[in-house]
Amino acid sequence: MGATEPFRGDPDTAGVVTSRPGGLLDVLNVAAVLLDAQGRIDLWSPQAEDLFGYSAEEALGQYAGHLLIDKEHLDTVLALFAQVMQEGENWAGVFPVRHKDGSTRLVEFRNMRLQDDRRDYWALGLATDQATLRQVERNLALSAQLVSQSPIGLGMLDTDLRYISVNPAEERMNGVPAAEHVGRHVHEVLPFLDQSFEAAMRDVLASGEPILDQYTVGRTAADPDNDHAWSISFYRLEAPNGKVLGVATSSVDVTDRHRAMEEQRRTALTLQRSLLPHPPPQRPGLDVAFRYRPAQATIEIGGDWFDVIPLTGDKTALVVGDVMGSGVAAAASMGQLRTATRTLADLDLAPAQVLHHLDHITDGLDTIATCVYAVFDPRTGQCHISLAGHLPPVLLRPDGTRELLELPTGAPLGGCGISFDTTRLDIGPGDQLVLYTDGLIETRDQPIDTRLDALLDVLDDPDRSLDATCDLLLHTLRAEGDHDDVALLIARAAPYPAGEEIRRA
Repeated sequence: MGATEPFRGDPDTAGVVTSRPGGLLDVLNVAAVLLDAQGRIDLWSPQAEDLFGYSAEEALGQYAGHLLIDKEHLDTVLALFAQVMQEGENWAGVFPVRHKDGSTRLVEFRNMRLQDDRRDYWALGLATDQATLRQVERNLALSAQLVSQSPIGLGMLDTDLRYISVNPAEERMNGVPAAEHVGRHVHEVLPFLDQSFEAAMRDVLASGEPILDQYTVGRTAADPDNDHAWSISFYRLEAPNGKVLGVATSSVDVTDRHRAMEEQRRTALTLQRSLLPHPPPQRPGLDVAFRYRPAQATIEIGGDWFDVIPLTGDKTALVVGDVMGSGVAAAASMGQLRTATRTLADLDLAPAQVLHHLDHITDGLDTIATCVYAVFDPRTGQCHISLAGHLPPVLLRPDGTRELLELPTGAPLGGCGISFDTTRLDIGPGDQLVLYTDGLIETRDQPIDTRLDALLDVLDDPDRSLDATCDLLLHTLRAEGDHDDVALLIARAAPYPAGEEIRRA
């Protein structure tokens, strides 16, 4: 009993496979005793020896009533035995049994009449310790109530990812009756689920490592006209003996929270976009293209910004910055810094001086930001540029050569009090300056140097239009579901004035 289980497959090829100890029958330690028509013990299982204390040698041939039952209960037990043998009706119940050590134990019995090929009758008794059985029953009942009454959707799938069962909460979430889940693959019941969820469940089955709080948005038959959001966790189900039974899912409907955060995201995004130039003005001696892309894998937006600021004498300030953090606070800080940058730019200060003042302003905002600030003069073909903890710009020449500019990095803005340096570059017609935030190149699985090399590789055609270059950079370097915003600004020097060469200093 409990040593084999049916082979799951074609009935024509049915067989058995060995199961390991630890199943329910092993937990209950069910004993089997066979009595002849007079009540003598004819068969005695090892579990009977464990339960009653008598070895097979001590028990076989003995009258079971005399061996196991106290005199005060003997008449009742003999009457029950006679009833089973004469009428063939099964009997189930509990009565006290005398253990070999002299103690008395309550034992749960199932008694039934058997008949052999000579039409002789036998009595089969199956017995287990009542305390153990009641504990198992309580555990099962408690588990059943926890599952059925839980507000969390619970599903159990086999190793082929076909449903074994779901609780009422999962049934309501999916809008599919529980009976229609059973035997169906998860994608048959929930076709909106991305294939990555099946891959995640298979990883859990293989490794045993749970996956917690995986977020998904979609629609089910419960509300096919509206998106809902769920937080889903996966964990492997194992029998007490270690056999893998399948994978369990727990799902929490987080639609209200999702909608509230989406509204917050829309508010922050509207705020951020209202603070960015649309479009930046066209400047003498300079062609400009830009892109701003919010993060795809988070419901919050960041504090990335860019700006193109007209200065006196046809000069132009080019700015790209990134406020640390996300959400409305980051967008608001970004707006304040952009306003401050424009105010300082009107004073016609050197880039290092602008960053110096921004450093003090950022300290007052209780935030940290990086920034690149460049001033281009089309009359002289000079560009003065300073960095505040920002990634290096790229200079792309008309002959196709490109380089990451080796500039003093400086410290991020935020009240560090460190001085900033200004570097002068000679920019000729056709030269392109590429400014960007870290969301364009940083990933979680590749070194920054590798990503910077990838950036240079994409900038392989100086004759490509600036808009096309912006789109190519985003398409090549940004992956779907990236967690960071991107601000990208490309400026290409043009002749100044029209038809004349820029004078180099």
